[in-house]
Amino acid sequence: MAPFRDIAIRPSRESAWFGGGVYDGQATRYLWDQGYVTTTGACNCVGMLGPGLGGGHGPLEGVYGLISDNFRQLNVVLANGTAITVNSTSHADLLWAMKGAGHNFGIVTSFELSIFPRGPDLWHYHNYIWRGSHLDAVFTAFNNFHGNGSTPVNMTVNFGGFQLNTSISNTDPVIWWTFAYRGSASEAEELLAPFNAIEAVVSESGDVPYPDVSFAQGNGETQFICQDDEVRITATAGLQVYNLTAEHIIYDGFKRRIVNNPVLAAGGGILHEGYSTEAVDNKNGDDSAYPFRADHHLMLVQLIIPPNDKSIEREAWKWAREVRDQWNAGQPGRPVNTYVNYANGYEPVETIYGHEPWRLERLRGLKRRYDPENRFRFFNPIVRGKGGN
Repeated sequence: MAPFRDIAIRPSRESAWFGGGVYDGQATRYLWDQGYVTTTGACNCVGMLGPGLGGGHGPLEGVYGLISDNFRQLNVVLANGTAITVNSTSHADLLWAMKGAGHNFGIVTSFELSIFPRGPDLWHYHNYIWRGSHLDAVFTAFNNFHGNGSTPVNMTVNFGGFQLNTSISNTDPVIWWTFAYRGSASEAEELLAPFNAIEAVVSESGDVPYPDVSFAQGNGETQFICQDDEVRITATAGLQVYNLTAEHIIYDGFKRRIVNNPVLAAGGGILHEGYSTEAVDNKNGDDSAYPFRADHHLMLVQLIIPPNDKSIEREAWKWAREVRDQWNAGQPGRPVNTYVNYANGYEPVETIYGHEPWRLERLRGLKRRYDPENRFRFFNPIVRGKGGN
């Protein structure tokens, strides 16, 4: 999709057309220079459309909703080669599906998305590294801070977790975290006071224009997270709050692997994502195929391993599933939810597309109509195997 990277702001200045290959950093910089922002992911090198078709979490979701919440229309090529426009008056049934399960229905060549005045000229970021001995204090502060869905709307995105940093310790994972605030340093630091009270090995902060926030948080196009040709083993879970017992178990599992499997541990990352979610929560969940608006934290195990090493790969899958199961065990009584964009393809379909029977029935009916041969089945498909049913 790389040739499809045009961006055109509509005369109304309320929306823009984006080519299917536009990526986050490109869109953010272009719109900012024109006086606008839109909903994107938090990582500059990721395309807008791929995450958007699966919902699309990102820094501005607390203000404006998910990427998919802001789809106005999409130009789609179906499996039979037919080109259609999908919007509220043309193939409106498919518009519902494209907002959360869109990978299953066609190739999107371009899409119209809402845009918004850009807001504060500067955003504030604050990055921390704590030692593992502060785990209880850190996650208690997070649960108080997020309040199970009441994160201050301008504390847009925070993420971090466990990793090995040998400049600090050769034996214990560190806890690293980064926050982005849509506004002034004084406002942000007032909210971050509980975290500033925890002794940090590293604490750095600053103020940058919104397009530079990804770089400040380590998600810029040229930074490590965006490098190609890595072998990554992943697993994910959706949470409402952090369970301190589960986090201790996960941390201790990482610590054991530093001793028992240092090659695997060296590429280990246990990621916790938190967002302000007000605008996401305010949408009617039945109005789109995205099923998990009550999940306030996206969890991701991401293990980068050497290529062509089956022994390490087996151990990596074992570790990834172990951590996923530990996160889910820490929320008894809640269903197991899997964010489609982080799914690895081995999860049951209902954990990806929703536990309510009507959701899967509706999606399967749309598959029979728009892709009866199930040609679009290669990314977390609704219907598995050749041929629709």
